[in-house]
Amino acid sequence: MNIYSPGQIDYIIEQTLGSTPQQHMAFIRAVGAEVAANVGSLRRKNKRVVIFAGNDINGAYAMETGAELARMDFNPEVYLINIGGDRLTADARAAREDFIEAAGEEALFETIGMELVQPDLSASDLVVEGLFGREHDGPLMGGYQYLARFINESGAFVVAIDLPAGMTVDLSVGMINRNIIHANITLTLVGPSTAFFMKENAELVGRWQVLDVDLDEEALSNTKCHTRLIEAHNVRKLMPARNEFVSKADLGHALLYAGSYGMLGAAVLSARGALRSGCGKLTVHGPRCGFFVLQTSVPSAMFMTDGGDMDIRRMDYSKNYSAIGVGPGIGTSDATVAALEGLLKGANAASAPIVLDADALNCMSLRPSMLDFLPARSVITPHEGEFDRLFGKQPSSSARLLKAIEISHKLSIIIVLKGHYTATIWPDGSVLLNSSGTPALATGGSGDVLTGLITGLIASGIHPEYAAVAGVYIHGLAGHFAARTQGIRSVTADDVAQYLGPAMEAIAKPAKQQ
Repeated sequence: MNIYSPGQIDYIIEQTLGSTPQQHMAFIRAVGAEVAANVGSLRRKNKRVVIFAGNDINGAYAMETGAELARMDFNPEVYLINIGGDRLTADARAAREDFIEAAGEEALFETIGMELVQPDLSASDLVVEGLFGREHDGPLMGGYQYLARFINESGAFVVAIDLPAGMTVDLSVGMINRNIIHANITLTLVGPSTAFFMKENAELVGRWQVLDVDLDEEALSNTKCHTRLIEAHNVRKLMPARNEFVSKADLGHALLYAGSYGMLGAAVLSARGALRSGCGKLTVHGPRCGFFVLQTSVPSAMFMTDGGDMDIRRMDYSKNYSAIGVGPGIGTSDATVAALEGLLKGANAASAPIVLDADALNCMSLRPSMLDFLPARSVITPHEGEFDRLFGKQPSSSARLLKAIEISHKLSIIIVLKGHYTATIWPDGSVLLNSSGTPALATGGSGDVLTGLITGLIASGIHPEYAAVAGVYIHGLAGHFAARTQGIRSVTADDVAQYLGPAMEAIAKPAKQQ
């Protein structure tokens, strides 16, 4: 699914609206009819529907929604903000006439002077919010700010048209959410923007849905989106079919540097993730204290050590491995930090990308000069805390994503920025948002499984850019499968690793074949 920039959405709507008043109103009425159909499916006719309309095109959408609801035998009330009595655009004036014709003048409550005409609202009401949409750029001020707080505090169920009033579709930093409409559902016109997927905006957007309205086909085809929402059919194309005559030698050999005293579980979990990836062989390099743990917990993996009793003291790059992952549970001892630097220098000299997570990123934050030795197309998989320790404290998810895009381009690396909608950022500026996220993955060790999985996918022959995208989606789907049997609160990282195989099989087979 395409995720659009603000400029792209403006362009598509402008082309769709056309140049004549008749074209404008045809589209506005189509939007109103679709919004009304959605509202009608949410509430029975005996429920009160209150519509707030602004003086521009979003207000026109809202008033046409009211006109259509009146024709459907609802009894909508429209509160139109027209301060001064002469602020309506031509579109809004035409829509106002349509509403009066359908519902009668007694259903229209218009603010003309400086005193706001407003209804009493309760939690049993349904509000259709059409104040601004995306034609207003910047925070709400004065009476509009008051109105936003009034609607939010009423507890009414809110349907926002296009965009909740006061919210911007760019990755704004520092917005005050209580001054923005909090929608339960946002009915957007063209498609979602990246801002829809940011954690801080979840309470603003609510559940979002794209309206089924005809848009200018040429404008759509000319729009190339750098951000996309990844779904199962996208991942299916990235997973190669397995030849009947394949052997383990054909499927790659993965190496994981993982584990330290007290953190051997991370090594076990990452190993299980790698083994479920489909790679042919796996070697885990850990401290001597991990020998019996790894050999008994993950017997399919080979184990080697550099002789350090409690931590890893040497990491060497070797061409004998198809992919290398490093980080789960390795700790941040001086010896391990030095060993990681040696590995990065060796891999950089060989132009061989590696996968880094967890303590590998923490080691780098202790010695930031190591960033200079990251091989191109390496994959790092930080959560918010690890990212901020490495690249500086970020005030919001939006700021963190913008920083990740900058760093990915600067260092030519792939960044998997973990969250509900995990973002995989490529050096060319592409952002691939994951659709399979689940709160079930909020459990210790889940990230270690992902590290092993991505490393194994690369070892099996998938390019790092695609392995990161596929690994994130598979990992999320495995979390969903695990939650079905364990419950969303009781999923462990072991459960996630166990369901990686079923997740990959589900992706490989379209639903009609399952």
